[in-house]
Amino acid sequence: MGKRYYCDFCDRSFPDNLPGRKKHLNGVLHQRIRKLHYDRFRDAAAILADEAVKKSCKKFQRTGECDYGNNCRFSHMTPDKLRALQEQAEADKRPKVEDRVPTLEDWLTKRSKKNQLCQANTDSSSQNLAENSTPVHTVYTLPPGFPPLHELPPSLHPPPPEGWPNQPYVEWG
Repeated sequence: MGKRYYCDFCDRSFPDNLPGRKKHLNGVLHQRIRKLHYDRFRDAAAILADEAVKKSCKKFQRTGECDYGNNCRFSHMTPDKLRALQEQAEADKRPKVEDRVPTLEDWLTKRSKKNQLCQANTDSSSQNLAENSTPVHTVYTLPPGFPPLHELPPSLHPPPPEGWPNQPYVEWG
């Protein structure tokens, strides 16, 4: 028994030889299934461009069904679907705030604001310490993209809000 070639698109296997593979890969059924597979991953702008070129299918508009289905060379898009597709394509073009890569200037301005706040807090905390003798606690936040706190190892947990407890000095060894 020789080697067999398995086609993931068609879910078929056949003897692995050049003529057999060439015949299968150039076959209409394989081409159709492969196109359907890759069409699922197309973005809205590409679909909209293809659908805008096509004429609308008369039978689909009359009955809501077409004998050719996905193989029809005419468009089965209704005006509502085309409008929704156009809105989605425009939304995909707009850059998202999360996708924007921060620049050095953004980081520096954020850092200077943070330092100013820390300076203001230390000035007010030193006044508070003199008046109340109670320390001001810093609240730590995890950086974006970190897993939830319960999934982090103990070495990556932020310190508790009240700070680490003072342990008596014990000499080791």
